[in-house]
Amino acid sequence: MNTISLKNASIYQHERCILKNVNFEIEEGEFVYLIGKTGSGKSSLLKTLYADLPAKEGDIMIAGYDLRKIRRRDIPMLRRKIGIVFQDFQLLYDRSVEDNLSFVLDATGWNDKTKISKRIDEVLQQVGLLHKRKVMPHQLSGGEQQRIAVARALLNDPNVILADEPTGNLDPETTNDVMDLLREISTKGKTILMATHNYNLILKYPSRIIKCEDGMVRDSK
Repeated sequence: MNTISLKNASIYQHERCILKNVNFEIEEGEFVYLIGKTGSGKSSLLKTLYADLPAKEGDIMIAGYDLRKIRRRDIPMLRRKIGIVFQDFQLLYDRSVEDNLSFVLDATGWNDKTKISKRIDEVLQQVGLLHKRKVMPHQLSGGEQQRIAVARALLNDPNVILADEPTGNLDPETTNDVMDLLREISTKGKTILMATHNYNLILKYPSRIIKCEDGMVRDSK
């Protein structure tokens, strides 16, 4: 089953076409790298997939949603089915790890405090940071902050995780820890599309590669 499918798609940033004639499919449970130089369109492609940029041409499907036809009011539901991990963590530094995670659950329609607490425990356990539940983000290392960002992406048990340079701000050892975590999550059936320009990472953790280059997308499959 394909969780991501693009057919004859063009990716736009505002009125400018960044990538044209994009064709690829990613199946459930696949781990795929999205590579390319800075400015090659990686982030624009990811932003289109989580409906931050509009899908204007071709067929673009993700997690059962047709992005050409999606209504604005349905975008929050789409994002419940997609976990997003950013390079710069994007945690709220004025509140604890627990409150960062409960904020997301509140915003996506959870209202039972017992279920919220249980789900926070589950995702923190999954990333090995249950003991950091009450800690403030600034008290965490960079690697721990990114693990919390991964936990946040898992909160709504998404079909797909989109990771935009998730190891870009991390040292090599911490990078390996985060990669081990993402690969483990993938083995449990989650589809992961990860943008990176770290070729050492790709050599150490080989997988399928989709490359953005010269306004086109090339698939190693």
